[in-house]
Amino acid sequence: MKITIKRFDKFKEPQHIDMNYSIEEEGLTLLAVLNHIKSTMDPSLTFKSGCKSGICGTCSVRVNGKEQLACSYKPSDGDVIEPLNYHKVKRDLIVDKSASLDSLLRAKAYLSSYQKADISIEQEKKSEVQSDCILCSSCFSSCPVMAVNENFLGPFSLTRVYRYNVDPREANPKEAIDTIQNSGVWDCTLCGECTIACPQGIDPKMDIMNLRGISAQYGYMDPNFGNMSFGFDPNSGF
Repeated sequence: MKITIKRFDKFKEPQHIDMNYSIEEEGLTLLAVLNHIKSTMDPSLTFKSGCKSGICGTCSVRVNGKEQLACSYKPSDGDVIEPLNYHKVKRDLIVDKSASLDSLLRAKAYLSSYQKADISIEQEKKSEVQSDCILCSSCFSSCPVMAVNENFLGPFSLTRVYRYNVDPREANPKEAIDTIQNSGVWDCTLCGECTIACPQGIDPKMDIMNLRGISAQYGYMDPNFGNMSFGFDPNSGF
């Protein structure tokens, strides 16, 4: 089996290089393959891992243009491995996730105004799946909006906003809704790439659609709505 790893080292020339590796072992996870390459073939290869169980999200990378957890994915011949999109690459497959994590603060994706409340099983289930987010940044990396708007809050931040917005313990849910109107819910194209990329089965696209409905309840609307023609000329009188 042969795989290609897109590597980066700012201290070397050229900084970007595609390295090809031949692996005889079969049935290994990508993380095991990376460890094998580092220990037996190329000690300079740099990557990151944590739990090795698909729980922490540390080892997220892109394989053939799709986001994967290296500890869960089993590579095939011809696979191309590269770091996540829209993150500053530190070296090889390691990226700086601080910008994507900062979007949680910008979106106020947390319990900001606590109040005591009894939570029913039905209410708990409203955010049960969203609470499984492991902050792997896979949805962030898969989002095409990030290519044109670096200030976009991103899928997992908006999912986290929804998670706390429906939590009865949040005393002021409108505060976060006010925050996500710019570079937030209305900027999403609803392409669903984030939903496909999520290793936890979370559906950020649906969470964003729900947030649009909640935004409408607070009097907000799509800012692009006024620019839509709907097939007629508003100045024609008809």
